[in-house]
Parts: sequence; structure tokens; C-alpha cells
Amino acid sequence: MGVAYKKSRLCNWIWCLITVALIAGAIVVAVVIIKNKKSSSNGDQSPGSNFSGNYTESMRLALTFLDIQKSGKLPANFPISWRGDSNLLDGSDVKVDLSGGMYDAGDSIKFGFPMAFTATILSWSVLEYGPAMEKAGHLASAKTSIRWITDYLIKAHPTANELYFQVGDPDVDHKCWFRPENVNSTRPSIKLDPTAPGSEVAAETAAAMAAASMVFRATDATYADLLVSHAKQLFNFSNTYRAVYSVSIPAVQAFYNSTGFGDDLLWGATWLYYATGDNTYLAFVTGVDGTNFARWGVFPSWFSWDNKLAGVQVLLARLQMLNPPSNAVNTVSKGLTDYKTTADGLMCAFLPQSPTATPDRTKGGLLWISEWTSLMQGIHSGLLASFYSDYLSAAKVSGITCSGTTFTPQQLKAFAASQANYVLGNNPLAESYMVGYGTKYPKYLHHRGASIPTNQIIADCSKSWNWYDSPNPNPNIAYGAIVGGPFKNETYTDDRKNIQQNEASVYNSAAFAGLSAGLSAGLSASNPLTVAWI
Repeated sequence: MGVAYKKSRLCNWIWCLITVALIAGAIVVAVVIIKNKKSSSNGDQSPGSNFSGNYTESMRLALTFLDIQKSGKLPANFPISWRGDSNLLDGSDVKVDLSGGMYDAGDSIKFGFPMAFTATILSWSVLEYGPAMEKAGHLASAKTSIRWITDYLIKAHPTANELYFQVGDPDVDHKCWFRPENVNSTRPSIKLDPTAPGSEVAAETAAAMAAASMVFRATDATYADLLVSHAKQLFNFSNTYRAVYSVSIPAVQAFYNSTGFGDDLLWGATWLYYATGDNTYLAFVTGVDGTNFARWGVFPSWFSWDNKLAGVQVLLARLQMLNPPSNAVNTVSKGLTDYKTTADGLMCAFLPQSPTATPDRTKGGLLWISEWTSLMQGIHSGLLASFYSDYLSAAKVSGITCSGTTFTPQQLKAFAASQANYVLGNNPLAESYMVGYGTKYPKYLHHRGASIPTNQIIADCSKSWNWYDSPNPNPNIAYGAIVGGPFKNETYTDDRKNIQQNEASVYNSAAFAGLSAGLSAGLSASNPLTVAWI
């Protein structure tokens, strides 16, 4: 805004100078005040920021979205009133019961790859932050969602070398804007086998079952044993028939295309080592396959459903810090050291004050890698940083050194909080990117079930798009859905047609539930950890 100043003919030159000086000073003060206010509303990402998220509430909401995404026969006391039974005939085309599981995002397809990753991430979070989840009253919800997925994955693995990894045809599904409850057609089931292998999907499913087995070990040992049995078979399948699944089956490349399977083999073997204590798996990740696939000393390695390397690094650094194997051979010891060194480098890349900080972040402080699901890296990196902070504290390690500068576990936790807080509203738009959190959040989530009233049974595909095109907010609130997120310039448009920025995913909500649990004890306190998993 310009400032108009009209000089009076009656004033002498001294008073004119004084007046000009006063006005100039006022302008400077005003600019400083406006700048400070803008900085505050834009979300200062420093550890001293006044923004504090309600992590118990964000944990509850994140887990609620996993309920919303459940497929199959829902229990009588299901908490989401606008959801009902859906796709009960899945698998009938191959005479295998494939009902159940979760939809990944806003449509009705069941993609096994991200679904299994969701179970692995949520299991890891429960293993580390179960006490925090229980204190908040949400542990039972988390465990129920894990089992909802693993029950499905067991059915999807009918024989040792068979894994059904997708139910539904995206091309058919995306031609209509139907609620999952109104999809009554028989849907195709796609599987992996020795003629069409897929190492990354099989290994990720093995990781999910191994991690979940530890979640249920104390309360249902029989179920835990069953999960381990499936995990071992799936890992053997993935390792014996090494192939990229989206190369074996090109039709799936448009959705969850894989960039390689080496990271998944390491991920699956790591979780199997933790679940079984079998040194064969530890030798796998620290031996030749570790050398070939781990990319030691290369960071950052962005953590996602497609790349598990950062997760492997953190998990094996955990092992070295908290429960190192006794009498380990030189190869194992060196390999674990390489993982720990690489994990330290990853954390250094996360920390904005580090000399080796990655420049891949927005001005508001969000780690930003891609226009699609842009919030994913901030959420998943925050979760890894929260884990690492607590591992360092549990091991009584004062911190990590980044090119000569030392950073404490509390600074890592503060970084984790900055990523969570950005999602919850500490950002340049001062808007929560989690549906249902706060007062200003997305109202036009790209989600079929949320956008169509439950009393609307639509049989005509052409008319279904009326709800997609509707100018009205979604009639059903998909609590806990985290939208794709902003562009690098911090812009975001809440529009149902804006798929790139406005579609949610189960793996982001699962990771955010864990991140919220990790932050719920506060930045100055480390969460209690189950140090010895084996």
C-alpha cells in the first residue's frame, strides 16, 4: 500500500524534516510489524515456534481415515456412519476370497503394494510408540487397522509362490464416480507368480507380516506365528524370482510404478531379522546384497512406498545402537556401521540448520520433493527423525555430528514437529491439510465416498459425475485424510478436480498417526521404547 504525503506550504523546512522523519519511522515500524505478523501466520519452522499441534487429536483423526478406507464386510459397531459393506465378491473371478483390505485413496481399487507398506509403517509405529498410543486411547484402533490389512494379505497369499496384489481395474473404475458400496460388478484379481514375479511387492508384504507379527506376539502367538510363516515364504519368493513387478505386468505401470526391488529385499529381510532373530536375514542385509543395494554413504534417500532405503538405514542403526548382535562377524559389524553412518547423514540432510541440509524444502520449511503427494516426504521424514531422536536418547548418545556441527536428539525431534505442524496449519496459508483438524481444512477432498450422499444410489455412470462436478463441499467428512499438499511455491487449491493436490492416501495417514504418537510426549522428553524386539 502506498503512503500519500502532502507537504503543507505553512510549515518551515525544520518542521518538514521532522515530519518526514516521523512518517518514515512509522512506515519502517509498520513494515516490521506486518512482516513479523506475516512470519508468525506463515508458520515459523524453528524449534522456538509458538505453534503447537494437538497430537492426540491428529493421531485419532489419522487412524479414523484408515477406518474410512476399509473394504469388505464391516463390523456391526463400525464408527463411520456413511461407510458400508463393499466389494464382498472380490476374488470370485479366481475362486479366492479377496474381500477386505483397504482402498489406497479416493477410488475403489485395492493396491496391495501401498496397502502392505501402510501396515508396515503402522506396525513400526505401534512397536515404538505403543505406550503413547495407549495413553491417548488409540492403540486398539491402530492394532485393529493393522490386522484388517494382514487378514487380507494372508488371503491374498494362497500358496507359497502366489500373491494377489491388486483387485479392480483402474481404467474401468475411473470411468464412473461411484461409492465403493455401489460397485457391484465382479472385479479382476491380478497376481504374482513365478511366470510374472514382482520382488518389491512380495518383499514389502513379507515386511508387513513380519512387523505385524511382533505387534501381536504378546496377545496372539498363534496369529503371530502364522504371519511369520507367510513372511518367510514371501521373502523367499521375492528373492528367488527377482523382478520388478511393473515390468512383469506392464498394465500396472500407471499406478504405483516401481523403480526397483533392491530396497524392498533389504526392507523385508530387516523386518524378518527383527521378527525371528534368524542371523541369515542379518547376513543378507550386511553382505553382498547390502553392498549391491544399500547405497551406503549416499543421502538423502527419500522414504516412501517406492523406496525403503531410508527406513532400512534407520532400522539397522537402531540395531547397532540399542541391541547389537553379540559375536557378529566382521561383515555384519561393518555393514551395521555403514548403515548407522548413512542414517546419520540422512538426519543431517533433514535438519535445516545442518551444513549438509538438503535444499529440497519450501520457504515454510516443508521437505518437498514432488508435486504429487507433496506432503509425503515431510511426514515420512518427520517420522524417521522422531524414531532416530528416541533411539539416540535410549542409547544415551548425545547427538549426531554434521560436518563438524553437533545436533541433539531434541533438535531432531523439533524437526519432526516442524513437519507435523506444517501439515496441521503452521504453513504460509495457515490452513490444516488434514481433513477435520482445526477450523480451516479442505472441504473438497477428491474422494468418491465422501463426495456422494449415502442415500444416493447411482446406477447410471454418466450421471455419477454430477457429484464430482458439484460446487458444494463434500457431504461426508473424511476425517483424518491428509491431502496431497502444496506446490513448491506454497500454493494449494481445494478443488475436488485437483487430483494432484487434493487426494489422500492411507500410507500418509498411517505415518502421521505414528508421527503424532512420537510427538505426544513433547520435544523435551523421549518416548519409552521397546529396546529389545528379538
